[in-house]
Amino acid sequence: MTIDPAALSEEMRLFLTERHLATLTLRRADGRPHVTPVGFTYDEGECLARVITWEDSWKTRHVRREPHMPVAISSVDGGRWATLYGTATVSTKPESVAAAVERYASRYRQPKDRNDRTVIEIAVTEILGRG
Repeated sequence: MTIDPAALSEEMRLFLTERHLATLTLRRADGRPHVTPVGFTYDEGECLARVITWEDSWKTRHVRREPHMPVAISSVDGGRWATLYGTATVSTKPESVAAAVERYASRYRQPKDRNDRTVIEIAVTEILGRG
């Protein structure tokens, strides 16, 4: 079922705030998919998903290699699931990183402190799923 990223149902909104891990799929330089487990948060008002990571991670390097790379984040819990599609960029801006860390702490737990923190920001254009 296709869902408007800016107008979630209550069920999907709940699913995207409950503690569920996900996978982030990026494209490697040779075209193969790179799939990695992540925690993520979703901001419905901005249609923006955020994944916190660090400067030397594969995720950061892949997205830096191809800014606005098409990506997907997928999460499943029994019959409930969501896949968010969009384009990714990397930010190191202190305010962007702080917002991402705060949202992550609210959904999951307080992450370890890192001085090389980055955030992958995904401009979500489509959501498929069932909350």
